[in-house]
Amino acid sequence: MLSLFDPIQYKHEPQFSLFSGSPKPNSEVPERAKILNEALLKQGHEIEAPSPHGMDPINSVHHLDYLDFLKNIYSRWKKIPDASTEVIPNIHPNRHAGGIPESAIGQAGWYMADTACPIGPETWNSALASANTAADAAQRVLDGASAVYALCRPPGHHAFADLAGGFCFLNNSAIAAQHLCSRFQRVVILDVDVHHGNGTQSIFYKRQDVLTVSLHTDPVSFYPFFWGYSSEKGKRDGLGYNLNYPLLRGTKNNTYLKTLKKALKRINEFSPEVMVIALGLDAYEEDPYKGLEITTTGFAQIAAEIARLRVPTVLVQEGGYLSPALGDNLNSFLDGFENF
Repeated sequence: MLSLFDPIQYKHEPQFSLFSGSPKPNSEVPERAKILNEALLKQGHEIEAPSPHGMDPINSVHHLDYLDFLKNIYSRWKKIPDASTEVIPNIHPNRHAGGIPESAIGQAGWYMADTACPIGPETWNSALASANTAADAAQRVLDGASAVYALCRPPGHHAFADLAGGFCFLNNSAIAAQHLCSRFQRVVILDVDVHHGNGTQSIFYKRQDVLTVSLHTDPVSFYPFFWGYSSEKGKRDGLGYNLNYPLLRGTKNNTYLKTLKKALKRINEFSPEVMVIALGLDAYEEDPYKGLEITTTGFAQIAAEIARLRVPTVLVQEGGYLSPALGDNLNSFLDGFENF
């Protein structure tokens, strides 16, 4: 399968995160992309550098004030006496506030949902490269490719139109889908990451041209906690065009596949013209986040079920963290998708 990757994505090196209130090393490390890149080469997949698409695909999804924040906050932060080495918010208004402050500290709280997305000197450039990779994958499908894999890092599906969170800054899957909307009238985003794609859901929640579907660990006890419930079905024109399938922690292959078939039935009824797969590999049984228990073979089975839709597809890399089988899981999914 044609794969796209931009090495600028290696430059984002987040250090800090909080887990259950304790400072921990950030899990979204450059090594993830290196392992996935090497796995692609080992399996014989063709890897190309993405062509540039400028800011238009990103502007079509994200608010301009938010993009200005991401671009400039690190340099502003470094001017604060005794500031942390990365931009890390220490106050979160949860948008129950009167307005956006001018203070860099206040804006960090406004535009960053949690501490898992610290901003360093190269975060903006890497996020741009990641988003451009997704946009170019979508363009390749628009140009006639049947399937293209975008190795995107940092990931994107937790990023709202104006809010970073969960390792994510720019919503790559949403950017790819919106770019596909330039030609197609029925686009589906299928998110198979272990975490709910709350940012993606929000971006398309009031629209009926993009069906958003997510299989993920039940948020009642799992990140992102506040989104991803089956009762969230969309609003206004989008009512009925957002579907969540929360799964019990520890769900294994067979139960996952049964749920996936239900989701695919609904997707098929939508008659999609094109699809974006938000490809999280963190549903793996030995992934550090321990949400679901999908095996390496299970990823091939999941991919084969999805491929039976027979629609042009952009595969956008989301989660999947350091484990001995990370690269094998990617190749298993791609092989299953191509050889169903």
